Amino acid sequence: MHLLVTRPQPQADAWVLRLQAAGLRATALPLLAMGPPPDAAALREAWAQLPGCALVMFVSPHAVGAFFQHAPPGAAWPPATLAGSTGPGTSQALQAAGVPAACLRAPHADSPQFDTHTLWQQQLQALPWAGRRVLLVRGDGGREALADSLRQQGAQLHVLPAYVRQAPQWSAAQHQAAQAALAAPQQHCWLASSSQALGHLPQLLPGADFSRSRVLASHPRIAAAARALGFGRVDAVLPGVPAVLAALGVPDVRGPNVELPPDGE
Repeated sequence: MHLLVTRPQPQADAWVLRLQAAGLRATALPLLAMGPPPDAAALREAWAQLPGCALVMFVSPHAVGAFFQHAPPGAAWPPATLAGSTGPGTSQALQAAGVPAACLRAPHADSPQFDTHTLWQQQLQALPWAGRRVLLVRGDGGREALADSLRQQGAQLHVLPAYVRQAPQWSAAQHQAAQAALAAPQQHCWLASSSQALGHLPQLLPGADFSRSRVLASHPRIAAAARALGFGRVDAVLPGVPAVLAALGVPDVRGPNVELPPDGE
């Protein structure tokens, strides 16, 4: 089986390396690209506001990288500011960037889903938010469920777009890999990490027939988007490389779990 990893870069390459180490054929075929922030000055200014924030919420590892890329030299994470994470991958990125583990708030490691809804239910809902400042670091646009929940609890929420999500520009080799998957669907499987990313397929592969193709989806929204595109087989899979390997019948190898966020940001 040849797995097509549709995560944006650089996460796609990290997944491919992990999957190849387990003996699985895998190719990075991003369906989503991340562009520069719409307002880099706002990211730099946000660092000066961190000590006054009760929570800074990061929706993905990419959000972490984009935010910390604009950190002032020598900046340290304020010990009284919580850092929200959607799952293990984002938590690992935050700790690698210097956020103390005591400041992290993330879904439990055994959660069936790694997303903002789970984080809210498990870690944030019971905290007092009235009048407290919260910064939400994400791409342009995005789901509003967490933002709405925080506002309803009285939080002073500020959304900070750290990057622009857009359709990727495929290389000739990537186009060839996609066509090979369409020509031999029984030998290929797509790994979908974002409903928005799947929406770029009609643009990237006009008129493509996915009725004989298989896709692994880590969230009901992603599965629904795949069915709408006509994928003949849509399999639910828990977030993380081990679950993907298990779904394909490949023995797992030792190593850290890797988050597969529901929106693939």
